Amino acid sequence: MQNKTDQFWMSIAIELAKQAGESGEVPVGAVLILDDKMIGKGRNQSIELNDPSAHAEIQALREAGSKIGNYRLNRSKIYVTIEPCTMCIGALVHARIEKLIFGAREPKSGAVSYPNDIREKNSFNHRFKVIEGVLEDECSQLMRNFFRARRNNQC
Repeated sequence: MQNKTDQFWMSIAIELAKQAGESGEVPVGAVLILDDKMIGKGRNQSIELNDPSAHAEIQALREAGSKIGNYRLNRSKIYVTIEPCTMCIGALVHARIEKLIFGAREPKSGAVSYPNDIREKNSFNHRFKVIEGVLEDECSQLMRNFFRARRNNQC
């Protein structure tokens, strides 16, 4: 049974993902929570900003760090619509988040689910909890619709 609080925060991440998709970005959204308050949010903006690091998770971390005046985001949770990539997992480790909650797996570039869990293959100096599958169907559908539309437009 999914927690209502997790569903609430994931629904906000989904709205951010929709905004990313509408602007031509891969539809991924993220919100960062500390003490039940949103301290950061982000959506993919790599194309818009010409920045390969402008993933939703990184954008949320940047905003949160600025807001609290520290790059260490101890006790925070991040909600992401899609399983994060290697770059984003590294940033989450450095930020010292407590928990990652994501919607749907990313079988090609996701870096926390089997067999690609880089946390198990590296000796990181910080570990965080992972919860997957929150509003999974909605998160998966956003990605499927986005890439289906892209394929159809290339024909």
